Parts: sequence; C-alpha cells; structure tokens
Amino acid sequence: MNLPMLGHTHGNRSAVTCHLKCDSACASPPPNTSTEPTFAEIARGQLSRRAVLIGGGALAATAAAPALVPQLAAATEGRRAPGESTIRGPLSFQPIAPVDAAKDALTVPPGYEWTPIIRWGDPLFHNSPAFDPEHPNAEAQELQFGYNNDYLDIMVTDRAGREALLVCNHEYTNRDIMFPPTDNEAQELEVIRTLMAAHGFAVVELRRRGKGKPWKYVRGGEKNRRITAYSLFSLTGPAAGTDLLKTAADPSGKKVYGTVNNCAGGTTPWGTVLSGEENFNGYFKADPAVPENARYGLTGSSVYGFEKVDPRFDATNPDYVNEPHRFGYIVEIDPMDPTSTPRKHTAMGRMKHEGANVRVDDDGTVVAYMGDDERFDYLYKFVAKKKYRKGDSAAARRHNLTLLTEGDLYVARFSGQQKPDNANLGRGVWIPLTQNGKSMVPDMSIEEVLVFTRLAADKMKATPMDRPEDVEPNPRTGKVYVACTNNSQRGTDGKPGTDAPNPRPQNKNGHIIEITEHKNAANATTFDWNLFLVCGDPEESGTYFGGWDGPVAPISSPDNVAFDSAGNLWISTDGAPSGIGKSDALYRVPVQGRERGHLVQFLAVPSGAETCGPVIHDLDGSVFVAVQHPGEDGSWEEQQSFFPDYVPEGSRPDRGDWRGPRPSVVQVTRA
Repeated sequence: MNLPMLGHTHGNRSAVTCHLKCDSACASPPPNTSTEPTFAEIARGQLSRRAVLIGGGALAATAAAPALVPQLAAATEGRRAPGESTIRGPLSFQPIAPVDAAKDALTVPPGYEWTPIIRWGDPLFHNSPAFDPEHPNAEAQELQFGYNNDYLDIMVTDRAGREALLVCNHEYTNRDIMFPPTDNEAQELEVIRTLMAAHGFAVVELRRRGKGKPWKYVRGGEKNRRITAYSLFSLTGPAAGTDLLKTAADPSGKKVYGTVNNCAGGTTPWGTVLSGEENFNGYFKADPAVPENARYGLTGSSVYGFEKVDPRFDATNPDYVNEPHRFGYIVEIDPMDPTSTPRKHTAMGRMKHEGANVRVDDDGTVVAYMGDDERFDYLYKFVAKKKYRKGDSAAARRHNLTLLTEGDLYVARFSGQQKPDNANLGRGVWIPLTQNGKSMVPDMSIEEVLVFTRLAADKMKATPMDRPEDVEPNPRTGKVYVACTNNSQRGTDGKPGTDAPNPRPQNKNGHIIEITEHKNAANATTFDWNLFLVCGDPEESGTYFGGWDGPVAPISSPDNVAFDSAGNLWISTDGAPSGIGKSDALYRVPVQGRERGHLVQFLAVPSGAETCGPVIHDLDGSVFVAVQHPGEDGSWEEQQSFFPDYVPEGSRPDRGDWRGPRPSVVQVTRA
C-alpha cells in the first residue's frame, strides 16, 4: 500500500487512515486554488485571553500582525491546578484522564461499563451467514453489519423505551486487516466486491429489558436493512435528469447504484436519517486534467480498485465520465420503511459533505447546515422551500419527505466587523447560490451550481475554512456549532493566511465556531459568530476554552458533535494533540453558564481507533459511540487490536477463532 502521508501525520493519526479515508488528501495541494480575495486580505483579527469577556463567554477582536498569532489566547500561567471535579447533571460522571494511545482498551469513567451492541460481520437476517473473514464473500457481507461505522443514531420507537432502531453508515474499509492475502485474481476480485458490500448503511432493530438497561440487536428484525455500494438510489432536485448526471447505465440521470464514504449525518424531525458522501473522489479512476475533477480532488487512479469489478467507477470511460457527478450528495434514508428507495438530494449541493443537521423554526421553516470537509473549503446551509408539517399522519409524513428536494442553497462569508458592544468577534453573511429555483451565480446554470457547487462558491467569494466537518444547531438555544477539524497548510507559502474565523497558522488542532443567526431565525441571511474553542494542549499558548480559565482536557481535531438534554456540547475527535501520545476520545463541554468552556473527557477509544457518531441519552444514563478503524496499522498476520472481543491477558488466539479488530457500535451505561 502506497502511503504518501507516512511520517507527515499529526498526533496519533495513521497514514493508512489518510490513504483509505481521503486518498491522502493532505499529501496533495488543496483542490481550492481560487485566487479570489479572502477575509484575510481584509482584516486579520487576532485574539488574546485578556480580551475575553468572561461574563458572556465571548471574545473581543484585536488587530495583530501574523507574527503574534501564537499568542492567541495567551499562555496558561495562573490556571487553577487540575482537580477531581465531578460533572453534575442528568449524566453525572467522574472525568477520566487522557489515555495512552498504545492502549488497546475502551476506557470509561468509574461507575460505568461498556458493551458492544453490534460489530462488523454480525448477521442481521435469519439467512445471514456466520462471520467468516477467512473467506470473503460479497453476498454474505450484504447480509451482515458493515465496516467502519461513523454516523450513528439510536431512535427509541416505543413509549416503554424497550424498542429502538440503530441507524448508522459504513464509511470505508481496510482490506489488509479485514481479509487474508489471496492466491489469484479471481479471489481478489471477490474481495473487492465484498469491500463494496461493506460500505453503505445499516438499520437494525434493538430491544432491552427496560430503561437504562443495555440494548441487544435483533437478528431478523422486520426493519433490519443493509444499503451498500450496489443499492439503488434516486436523485432528486433541480439537477436530477439533466445531462450532467446522465450515463450509459442511466440515460435518465435520475437513479444511482450505491453510496460510498458516508461520514457524519443527522436525524430529521420527520424520522429520516441524513448522511454525507464525503471523500467519494478516492473511489474513481478519473482524468485530473478536467478542471471540475481537479476541484473535487479526483486523481488519475482510485484507492479501492472498484473499477475492476464495476465499470461505473472508471470515469475515464466516455460512457461513465459523469459517474463522479452522481456522488457527493446528502443522502436521505427512511429507516421506518425497509422497502423505501434512499435518495440523493441535488438541491443541497455536491461537495465532500461531512453531513447535514436540520433545524425547524416555530413557523415550520426547515434549514440544514453542512460543512465541506476539505482544507480551505466552505460552510453551507440549505433552506427548504416548503414548511414542515407537525404530526404523525401519513399525509404529513409524505409532505415532509419532500422537504429537502427544493430550496435555496447558501454559502458563508465571514467578516471581522464587530457590534458596538463587542459582544461578538465578528459577523457573517449567507450568500445565495440558488434562489427560487434559479442560479444566483453568474455564468452558471442551476444544474451547474448544484453539481459543481465548489466552483460556484469560489465565484461568490466564500470564506475558505479549516476543514468544516460536523455543523450542528443546539436544540435548546438555536446557536450553531461548526467543528473545524484542522488545516496544517493555513498560512504556508502560497496558501491563504490566518483570519479571524481561522486564526492559527498551520492549524493542527482545529477549533469550534459558535454562530448566532440574526433574529434567531433559521432563514436569516446574516449572523454573528465567535470562537468557542481553539483546541490543543491547554498547557500551550494559543488555546482557548470558551472563557473558562480552569483545568481542561487536551483536545485535538474536533470531528462529530452532539448535544445532551441540557444543551451541553459533546465532541468526538479524529486525532490527538501532537507530542502527548494520547488516544482519540469523547468530551463534554457546557456552552453557557458559569462553566462555559469547562471541557472534560468522558471516554477514550482503543489503539488506532477514532471516536465517531456520539449519541447522548443522558436522561437514560447512556452514551453511544461508533468505534472506527481500531488497529488500523496492522495486517492480517499481525493485528494491532483485538477490540471489542478481547482475550484473557491480551494473548493472541488461534486464527480459527477470529479476534482481530471489528469496528463496532458501543453503549456505555451505568454499572
């Protein structure tokens, strides 16, 4: 395996993960080569801890030269010493200390225990074959739980709290640790088909004895479902049926087989699940000389070799030159109806969607917030044309299932202009890319805007961000939180420099932005914003934790976020601060009140793993996470993790009794 990122990763991130998940994107120049003026050329607002307005938890901007950026949120001298502080609330716990990255264990607070709900390869249906990685088989994998689950939700479906649906996506695969080496080409082609079947989604019924008790999955549940890289999807919205989406296999331009690299997501008020097709570029063989391909990071070769078993993934073939245009959308799945056809919504734009999270205002206005997970790409929102209808009637549900097919698409431009009372660091505007079914971008049709959304946003001078990943509105306050994971090329030669919403050069640890829509209206076209967290080791200068001046846990690369019933923010990470050698983790941090910014660690995942898809049922005493890519750097012969099926004293079992790593959905409950 060629690993361009070997020796260049940050913290505990594996070069293997970089290669398989995003085609080693950071080893290549960022696809955004736009030369449009950025906010950095207008105002370079820098921050100091002494500029913090402690009472409101907001920041005042001060002008500073780029050389002063390391002084962001001044050094940490004078902080209170770490203490044994128990976090109070519906889910009380004793925070854990950071865990050594080499430890092959899932660590939870005292008084809690963890158990896997479901693992890669577990049989979902009565006719599902038993898990047998020694003999890869695509038909078997289509009937089993998939690999590397990322977005997750546990949807309780009865009033007694004893039945639920688990819905998650399966982002990518790691052939070298999943299956043994093959003897011939025919065997290897079956491995590729099996990898395709391990992508996609799973819907699984759950049951338990009562509230607060552990869940168990139901084999053969009526709503159990697998969606894979082979499954039929329909395309919706203005770009569906246009020439840009037609191929030899689909002259209608309205249906697609398969979905890949689904990352974060969201659950809608009408009971469907959204997910983003993120790094789809790595799945296609394509011509990088085509500007539209280059802007989306498509290179001359693919990571997985799917084109060897399915010609659709060879976009150098004139019959399939448009096939990459059919990936990169927000996908909507109805878990309540296992016979329904999942959809890809072109009205929400095409990019490397991390996910989408929906907010519904009192008047029924529906908005979805989205990030394009790439260095120097943009933040978006979609405002639906139709209003949400309350109620569980069949008519209301049919109507709500159409909400994401029509609407207006916006991209964010940040500025540093402050309000007179300095209550916010800056302001921003949502720039329309489409409006009332028409393009708002000069010299681009609406289908061009929706298929080549990045190029449209370039033209409209959006603000290049540090990998905006999960974007989620707080259900209690309406404020929107944007997790910017990192961007090691910020401020390097020839790249955009620092600015107020992206304040650090070579930003290795990431930050979180807090947005307040004007008039607290979801369809507002302007907003205020501030920096809520500037991540890293709190002992280093440059970190900031919402105005909190006491001890906090080190954190890097915020990825997925979620909220508990009290409106506290929970953050899962995709990397740890360099130099401290700690595992990825899940954190909790209040966003308001006296403890705003008081970040503590709840759990740590095993060696090589990433924490994904947090679900917080704090009133039920439960936390759920998807543990992705444990033991990523291993091989079939030399596995580096035995999660979650550990054996006594870490001894290695016989190969016939599989104990290599299995990405899993884990529940944490009170012991």
